[in-house]
Amino acid sequence: MQSENPDPARTPRAESGWERQALEELAFASLKEKRTARRWGIFFKVLTFAYLTIFLVALFDLPIPGRKAAHTQQHSALVEVRGVIEAGGSNSADSITSALANAFKDPHSAGVILRINSPGGSPVQSGIVYDEIKRLRAKHPEKPLHVVVEDLCASGGYYIAASADRIFVDKASLIGSIGVLMDGFGFTGTMEKLGVERRVYTAGENKAFMDPFAPINDKQREFTQGMLGEIHQQFIDVVKKGRGKRLKENPDVFSGLLWTGAKSIELGLADGYGTVDSVARDVIKAELVIDYTEKENVAERLAKRFGASMAGVLAERFVPRAGSVR
Repeated sequence: MQSENPDPARTPRAESGWERQALEELAFASLKEKRTARRWGIFFKVLTFAYLTIFLVALFDLPIPGRKAAHTQQHSALVEVRGVIEAGGSNSADSITSALANAFKDPHSAGVILRINSPGGSPVQSGIVYDEIKRLRAKHPEKPLHVVVEDLCASGGYYIAASADRIFVDKASLIGSIGVLMDGFGFTGTMEKLGVERRVYTAGENKAFMDPFAPINDKQREFTQGMLGEIHQQFIDVVKKGRGKRLKENPDVFSGLLWTGAKSIELGLADGYGTVDSVARDVIKAELVIDYTEKENVAERLAKRFGASMAGVLAERFVPRAGSVR
């Protein structure tokens, strides 16, 4: 009887070849998966590094390559005053005048645009900026300085604006508020109703005349009004000197009222309509605009807040209140 041939697929050699192929496929799949995971790992590491770089640039205001390249071209220099004008803030005289000085001294700046969106603030800080602008304009007579008002240019903001060659507005801008304000509260009646007695000791009969818990007499009120009137007259003189013959004779101009941009042109408080781009393009004739505004980075803001907090704690603990000025 003839024996049957064995099935080749079931031979040990065939079974071994099948297992080897399966193992090879499994190994290749595992290797491919590792390569894919490695690529994704590299991608996420690069992405994390990019985010970290952007964060550090924002935090410490590090220079970005190419940022200074534009300064080699003729341009209009922009400085912004946005918000309340006050010492120690982002709109302090130090930060504004520093930015203006850099804008004027740059040999490639054809002129300076001061963009103002401010309700005003400290007359002292505004006066320092005004005086510095006058000095810089005298030092660089070839470079004009124009003010562009967007939403609001009031009080100390207009004090600064009066130093410009020309003032440009939008028809709906709010301009003016040429006056001086000192406000507070009086709680004497409330204290009497509550049966609270105020105890304060001073050396100098008028030392506590601004105390909200003490009544103010006629002499102190007259003194305060005279002081405000003196500062107001300084403001009026600055505006008259800055605007010259362009300013129309109108007693309400210096009454503290606000005017629309359209009305401010009629009164001579402004010269015409314009934006930063239009003034750069059509007035200064240098369409490229470079921003010179000094902006606080995150680290500086944190440092200031921490410093202010520590100063407050130290003052509360160690500084005698008898020498404070209110």
